[in-house]
Amino acid sequence: MAFSVALRGAVTLVISSSFASAAFAGGLDRGGYDIDLLFDKGRYVFESGVTYVMPDRKLKNAKDTNPLNGNLNNRSQSTDASVNYAIPYAAFKVGIGDDIDCMADYSQPFGAHLNEGVNWAGANDETKVKLSTNNYSATCSYKFDMGPGQLRLIGGGFYQEVSGYKSRLVFDTPAPISAVYNGMGSLDIDGHGWGWRAGIAYEIPEYALRTSLVYNSRVKYDNLKGTVDLTEVPPPVLPGFAGKVTSVFGSADAPDSLEWKVQTGIAPDWLAFGSVKWTNWSLLQSIAFCPTSTRSISCKANGPTELTSLDLLYKDGWTITGGVGHKFNDKWSGAVSLTWDRGTSDGYGMNSDTWSLGAGVAYKATEHVQFNFGGALGLMTSGKSGSITRGGAVYGNDVSYSFGNDLVAALQTSVKVSF
Repeated sequence: MAFSVALRGAVTLVISSSFASAAFAGGLDRGGYDIDLLFDKGRYVFESGVTYVMPDRKLKNAKDTNPLNGNLNNRSQSTDASVNYAIPYAAFKVGIGDDIDCMADYSQPFGAHLNEGVNWAGANDETKVKLSTNNYSATCSYKFDMGPGQLRLIGGGFYQEVSGYKSRLVFDTPAPISAVYNGMGSLDIDGHGWGWRAGIAYEIPEYALRTSLVYNSRVKYDNLKGTVDLTEVPPPVLPGFAGKVTSVFGSADAPDSLEWKVQTGIAPDWLAFGSVKWTNWSLLQSIAFCPTSTRSISCKANGPTELTSLDLLYKDGWTITGGVGHKFNDKWSGAVSLTWDRGTSDGYGMNSDTWSLGAGVAYKATEHVQFNFGGALGLMTSGKSGSITRGGAVYGNDVSYSFGNDLVAALQTSVKVSF
């Protein structure tokens, strides 16, 4: 039974150490979806926490490659693009009888925040980006005996909200026009959608063994709407749109994902764990936004009614984590993990491969209350961004830049109450 004791003490550290590492995965990932509380042995369990991420991505060797909207090569060739951010999480789990467990949770699975500013050579491409999601989820499982352990069937659904903002220098207006129009433009959007999940897990408590495979569906944002604000752009630059605010619409999909997790006791009070996750980030290529007045016409990337677009051009993401956990005594447990995340950028953008080392401790203050503290230190690898061609269209032809090996750190804390 020593393995099952290790499970109760160390499984929280699997969450604490690996979640902090996953918080700066590729694409728009901010930890994705987490249903590990569903497996907690308590009848009623509440957990709440926050992860604070501190990236340090610096862009350099920036060159304005499209002088038609103003030559910005007299501006800085480097900029600090990153912004610190926090990821909250809260969940409640209830055991119904001996076989059914259900949980409800709030999370922010996807997001982005960059602030390159206006004083760099790539301001025509981007000066600020922010994307936020709110996810409200309900998940249940039913378990039954099979062989030496228990098989668990998992299912649930979630409602997701998204909002986003992007600004850029549309046109570098010369003096004296710049005193009236600064040339800046912005896109504001919001939307919502539904998704579902299904999975299977197998557990042998005697050996602290658990393996699970969970699929999370796409979330279709068919109702994206917002505005393009070009009030600071001189009307002759974009006739019909410059100098005013235009209502726009569009559509996009948040990616589906498939994650396999495994953990097992390897010695008394020792636990090994690992996971492999695939995320379908290649769904997000160029997201077109068209004037609401053209709603009767399909809004497509590079289509006849496109007013602006969010160009991501991602490839699929892969995240692999491995680690060990140890129960030191009845009060303290600890764990360490190593995570590799494949970057989703492919010649355009700054999402490169990331290696991160996570660590965490759990302190069981009382029989019912446990505090968890985790952190991670990661290396975002080097790369470059420039003009590429996708589907016969050219993207990234406003600016080229490179970036080196940059550091990213994360801190995570949570409290769990069971009764």
